[in-house]
Amino acid sequence: MSHVPARTLDENELSRIAAEAYLYFYPLVLMETTRRVATNSPYSTTSPRGPMGTLVHSRAYPSAQFKTVVRPNFDTLYSSAWLDVSAEPYVVSLPRVDERFFMFPLYDMWTEIFASPGTRTSGNDALCFAICARDWRGELPEGVSRIDAPTPVVWIIGRLETRGEHDYAAVHELQDQMLITPLSRWPHFEPSHFVRDESIDMKTPPMFQVERLDAREFFLLASSLATIHPPHTTDWSMLARLARTGLTVGAPFDLDECDEVTRSAYQGAPAAAREIMRRRFSTIAPLVNGWSCVPDMGVWGNSYLKRAMIAKTGLGANPQEESIYPNLQRDRAGNPLHGASRYLVHFEPDQLPPVDGFWSVTVYDEHGYQVANELDRFALGDRDELDYGPDGSLTILLSHQPSLEYSAHNWLPVPEAPFALTMRLYLPRDAALYGSWHPPAVDRLS
Repeated sequence: MSHVPARTLDENELSRIAAEAYLYFYPLVLMETTRRVATNSPYSTTSPRGPMGTLVHSRAYPSAQFKTVVRPNFDTLYSSAWLDVSAEPYVVSLPRVDERFFMFPLYDMWTEIFASPGTRTSGNDALCFAICARDWRGELPEGVSRIDAPTPVVWIIGRLETRGEHDYAAVHELQDQMLITPLSRWPHFEPSHFVRDESIDMKTPPMFQVERLDAREFFLLASSLATIHPPHTTDWSMLARLARTGLTVGAPFDLDECDEVTRSAYQGAPAAAREIMRRRFSTIAPLVNGWSCVPDMGVWGNSYLKRAMIAKTGLGANPQEESIYPNLQRDRAGNPLHGASRYLVHFEPDQLPPVDGFWSVTVYDEHGYQVANELDRFALGDRDELDYGPDGSLTILLSHQPSLEYSAHNWLPVPEAPFALTMRLYLPRDAALYGSWHPPAVDRLS
């Protein structure tokens, strides 16, 4: 197949579109890579991995070694499933969840949330729904509602509020009442047949696997996936730009078959796109007190750069009405964070995070992964045993080693290296959603 760009495109414009193409397809390729790793394991009642079509549960907070996704939380236990609804619908049954926040967002393969059952939307009563291909025609059992999926493969990332390790048993009881089965087998669950694919790299985190793909491998995979998982209807303008370079969604795109100018432009796209993400990351949201909070998460529209950046830094982000994630970029003096120093996060009594759910702060390394420490403590929040000041204020110490000056309950260990801090606000109130409240500036002690 020959790919010849329109003569109206000079080399600079070709390179620009090629970088846009990488950003456009990056979430799709990362989702597929994540799916392959996550489903290349046999079914287990205790493992967070399992074959396609099975609901698997995290029974404990992630360990320091967990690297399937970046920036996992330590506030909820996950329940996850990868479903292929192209042949028939899958029915999902969720129990009543009393006095506990939960959410069960459904993601298409472009990382778009197309439905989010849970506390905020459908409430905490028992719920039963079927995830269907848009062109499926059939009848559902009584009491089962219908949700149409934009792509044949869907990722579910359920989250149940978990109030520490002592709360595991209660959460496990709820997880055990959840059920996902194909419609033809409903309501009887049978573990999916599993054959391990030895070609899948189970050691390298998916994000790094994607970044190791050269341009030819990346765009061959991307064009193949886009044939299976149709672009959104709002993507027409992007697809028109790509077509001018010879990349037509629905057909394979092999750089070896392109002319030299087009091939060169696309070969430079991965590095150019990653540099765009790097430069844009610090400015994607206003920096207030050293913190940034990306607005309008989970539903991306045509914000392809933002979609790619959030896939890279927090795949599976929630709708902002259910949780927001302020990220600390700089200390009060404007310097980046490094574990060779100690820092204080201080909340005045009337400036604690405004939530109807709960909140936390979590430490990650510069790549977005948790780092082993002597306490196995990666996060602190309002459900932990924290020591507040006499006036109701709260001070959290960020340091590599504890300090006798500050409460051990309020110590959050950090690596002796560059690190990142993410705050999570579940069911944030309007003050946090619309910008009248911001996290406090963080002070470096030494």
